[in-house]
Amino acid sequence: MASVYTNDLRLEEIGSGEQSGTWGDTTNTNLELIAEAFGFGTEAITTNADTHTTTVADGATDPGRAMYIKYTGTLDSSCTITIGPNTMTRVHIIENATSGSQDIVISQGSGANITIPNGHVKVVYLDGAGSGAAVVDAFTDLNLAGTTIAGKDVFNAGMSVKNGSTSAGFVEFFEDSDNGTNKATLIGPASTADITLTLPSTAGTIATTDDATALAIALG
Repeated sequence: MASVYTNDLRLEEIGSGEQSGTWGDTTNTNLELIAEAFGFGTEAITTNADTHTTTVADGATDPGRAMYIKYTGTLDSSCTITIGPNTMTRVHIIENATSGSQDIVISQGSGANITIPNGHVKVVYLDGAGSGAAVVDAFTDLNLAGTTIAGKDVFNAGMSVKNGSTSAGFVEFFEDSDNGTNKATLIGPASTADITLTLPSTAGTIATTDDATALAIALG
């Protein structure tokens, strides 16, 4: 029975009774490739390519095997990257480090794909469903309860603040830590219709969009 490479890391599975006297070399290679799968790989996309294929090599070193893949190269349009084989199930951390301010689109088959903007990183998983394989954003429903973020985050979309069935969503603004631990809390009402607070472009007032409940708050 000949060797096969049908596992998710494309390691060589030696056929029964094969490679007498040399199986140790194959095993050592497999161990090295397992270590590679936990590492970092960089793959360059051909300049201005609209499509690119990353196919993990059978039984040989390959940047596409790494858990973290950094794509480089210069693009003038969005590039669709297809990771294969399409039967492989994997979790990948993928960085779009290309030049040209273009998106990369990660695909595995005809199923869903994931777009990664230039300069961004996403954690995705490949479902390995064959020709209809999909790529899914693994962090879509990530729960970050209790997390402290030291840097300033930028949200390129709207942000929803909720607190389950405990209370309305709220945001706490703390004073300078040199001064103490006092805070101002902005919290939604327990039950209400939708209300929009619009900040002025200059010092002035905040007012709700519903005239019936108009509220002005002096900003100084």
